[in-house]
Amino acid sequence: MEKIGATQYLELVRSGAARLALNRKSVNDLNVFPIPDGDTGDNMYMTMEAGCDASGKTIAEMAESVSRKMLMGARGNSGVILSRIFAGIAKGLEGAENAGIGEIEKAMQSAVKEAYGAVSNPVEGTILTVLREGAEAASGSRDAEEYSDRIAEAMAVSLEHTPEKLDVLMKAGVVDSGGAGLLYIFEGMRDALHGNPAGEALLSAQEGPRAAQVDLDAFTENSELEFGYCTEFLLRLQRSKVDLDSFDETVIRDWLQANGESLVFFRDGSIVKVHVHTRTPGDILNHCQQYGEYLTIKIENMTLQHHENGMDERFKPKNKPYGVVAVASGEGLVSTFREMGADVVIEGGQTMNPPVQRFIEAFESISAQTIFVLPDNSNIMLTAQQAAEIYKAAEIRVIPCKTLGEGYFALANLDLSAESADEIEVALGEAIEGVTTGMVSRAIRTTDQVKEGDYAGFTKKDILANGKTAEEAVSALCEALDAGSCDIILLFAGADADPAAAEALQTELQARYRRSEVILQQGGQPIYDYVIILS
Repeated sequence: MEKIGATQYLELVRSGAARLALNRKSVNDLNVFPIPDGDTGDNMYMTMEAGCDASGKTIAEMAESVSRKMLMGARGNSGVILSRIFAGIAKGLEGAENAGIGEIEKAMQSAVKEAYGAVSNPVEGTILTVLREGAEAASGSRDAEEYSDRIAEAMAVSLEHTPEKLDVLMKAGVVDSGGAGLLYIFEGMRDALHGNPAGEALLSAQEGPRAAQVDLDAFTENSELEFGYCTEFLLRLQRSKVDLDSFDETVIRDWLQANGESLVFFRDGSIVKVHVHTRTPGDILNHCQQYGEYLTIKIENMTLQHHENGMDERFKPKNKPYGVVAVASGEGLVSTFREMGADVVIEGGQTMNPPVQRFIEAFESISAQTIFVLPDNSNIMLTAQQAAEIYKAAEIRVIPCKTLGEGYFALANLDLSAESADEIEVALGEAIEGVTTGMVSRAIRTTDQVKEGDYAGFTKKDILANGKTAEEAVSALCEALDAGSCDIILLFAGADADPAAAEALQTELQARYRRSEVILQQGGQPIYDYVIILS
C-alpha cells in the first residue's frame, strides 16, 4: 500500500482500539501499586473508542475528526496523552489528501512533539519513551507496511526496557502500562495494514444509554409553557455561507444573548456548540442556519424537566459570578461534597476517570463567570486542565487538589464572598496545604510491605502500614501518620467496610487520640475500604 486514505486511516484506528480492547485488562494489571486501582487500559481504550466513529473525506479531515473526538472522550492522564498523540498525527497530516511514507513519518514526528508538549515534566520510561523510540527506529522505511512492522517491533523493545529508566517500574517488576497500551494500539494498526484488522465487534461491548422516559401527563392540553425550551445544537459553519478564515462567531453569540437566556457558546474550528433557553426554538434554529448546517439538535420542554427533576439548577436562568465543580466517588462522599457547596460533583476517581466531555458538560450546567475545579487525584488533574483549555464560555481555574482530602478541605474553606477570583483561588490553595490523605485497600499482590490478601495503608503511593483487617491497617496507618497531632481525624468508610467494625474503629481511635476529634462518615467509595483525612 503506497498511500493511506481516509477510510484506511479510520480502519487503522478501529483495529488499534480493538486490539487494545482484547488486552486492556492486562494493561490495567501492569500497576506499580499492589491494590486494584489500575485503569490505564480502560482509560486508553475508552479514549480510542471515542475516535472510532470519526468521519472525513481526506486523511487530513479524518485524522482531525479522530483527534477531536478522542480529545472529548479522553480519560485519565494516559487517555489525555493518547489523545495528544493522535492530535499530533492530525497536525502532521494537515492538508493531505492521503498519506505515503513521507507523510506518515512527518505525522509521527509531530505526534512525538505533541505528546511531550502535553506533559509539564516529561519522564522517560513511560508511554512517551515508547512512542519516541518507536518512531525513531521506524524512520527510513520504504512504505507504510514496513513502517508499521518496524515501529511495532521497536515499541516492544522500548517497552521491555522501561523498567531500566524508571525505578518505580523496576521495584514493582512491571513495564510501563501506558507504553503497553500504546504498543497494543500500534500492533492493531499494523495488523490492519497487513489486511488482518482486529474485530470491530469489540468496540461495542457496552450497552448504549437507554432513552429517557418522558411523562406525557406532566404537560397536558391545559398546561402553560412556564420555562421555555432547553435548546442545544452543534452547528457546522459552511464555506458556502460564511468566509471561515475571517468569520467572527461573536455575531452569532451576541444575537443569541439578546434572544435567549442561559447561553453557553463556544467554537472549535468550524463547529459551534450552543446551549440556550428560549420560548421559540424555531426562531433560534432558523436564524443560526444562515451560517451553517446542523450536526445535532436537542430540544427539551423545561416544564417537563421541572416536573421530573424539581427544576435542576442547570435549567434555571442565571449568571452568577462563581461556581464549583468537584470530583468524588461514592454516594456518601458525593452527597457530602454537594452539601459543602459544590454546584456539580463529577463521580470519578481511580478506575473511573471522567472524560474531558464530562467536565465541559459540568461547566455548561453551572453558567457561572468563573468556575473553580477540585479534582480528587493527580490522574484527573490533566483531564480537568484539558477541559479548561477547551471551554471558553467561562474562566476555569483548576485547583491542584491531588487527593480526596485536599478537595474536602478546599470545600470546607470555600468562601465565594471574597472580592475577587484571585482571592478565592489563593484561599483554596492555602486550605489544601498540610492536609494528609490516607487510604486503606486490600492488596492484590505480595510486596516487601504487604502480603496478598492483607490490607495496605498508604498515602499517595507510599505504603506505610498493613493489617490482616482493614481496621487494623487504619489503626497502624494513623500511628504512622502521627494522627494524634491533628485536630481532626476524618474517617470515610467505603462500600466494602463493615458498619459495625467502622463504628468500633472510631471508638478505638477517639480513645487513643483524645485531643483530636474523630469523625466517621459513610463515604461509600469503591476500592478503598477507608479514606482518612487529617488536618
